[in-house]
Amino acid sequence: MKRILIPLALVAAPILTQAAEFDVEIHNPTRGLYFTPLLVTAHPAGVTLFETGSAASSELQAMAEGGDISGLVTLLNTAGATTVQDPAAGLLAPGASTTASLNTDNATANTQLSIVAMLLPTNDGFLAINSLDVPTDPGTYTYNLNAYDAGTEANDEIRGSGTPGQPGMPVPPPLDPVLGDNGTGAASTAEGYVHIHRGNLGDTDLTGGDSDIVSTLHRWLNPVARITVTVK
Repeated sequence: MKRILIPLALVAAPILTQAAEFDVEIHNPTRGLYFTPLLVTAHPAGVTLFETGSAASSELQAMAEGGDISGLVTLLNTAGATTVQDPAAGLLAPGASTTASLNTDNATANTQLSIVAMLLPTNDGFLAINSLDVPTDPGTYTYNLNAYDAGTEANDEIRGSGTPGQPGMPVPPPLDPVLGDNGTGAASTAEGYVHIHRGNLGDTDLTGGDSDIVSTLHRWLNPVARITVTVK
C-alpha cells in the first residue's frame, strides 16, 4: 500500500524536543552530475516523501523526472512543514555547495529532515535523505546521501523530455554540449517502485551507441551528495 506525505493529524506521533534553528549545507562531490532545484524540509514524524519498494507518488515522479518540486512543496505545506526551496537558485554544479537555513521555532512538531533533488543526467534518478531525526544538541553533523530511482521511467539514457510520463532525459544548457546523441536506449522498461539507483551506464560513443550519457564523465557510485547540519 502506497504511503506518501501522511499528515501528522492522522498519526499519533508525540511532539519531541528538537533544534529550533539549524543550517543545512548541501555539497555536490560528483565529477559530472548536476542537482536540480533542491527541496530542504523539516517536517512532522508522520510524513514521508517516499518509501523504497513502493510506487512513487505523482509528486515524487514530477521531481524525479523533471526536477519539479512544486507538488511536494504543496503537500509539505499542508502538513505544516518548514521548507526551503531551491537554495542554490538553480542547478547545483559538480563540486559546488549551497546552504539552507531553517527555523522551526513556531513548528515544534517538525523533527524530521528530508532533502530531495533530481540528478542530471538521469531519467528519474534523485538524491535523497528521507525523514532523518534532526539532531537536538548544538554541533555539526555530516551525512552522505545516496541516489534513488523513482522507478517511473525506463533508464534509456537518451535525450528527451522532463515531462512526467514522457521518455528521455531533460538536458539543461550545461549538459547539452557534453552529452552524446542518437543513442538507441540503454533500458526499455520502468521498474515500478522506488529503489537505490543502479547508476548511469553510459558509453563512449558520442554519435550513437546505447546511451547519450558519457560513461567517463557521468557514471557514479553512491553516495552522490554530502550534507552538513549545523545546529545552533
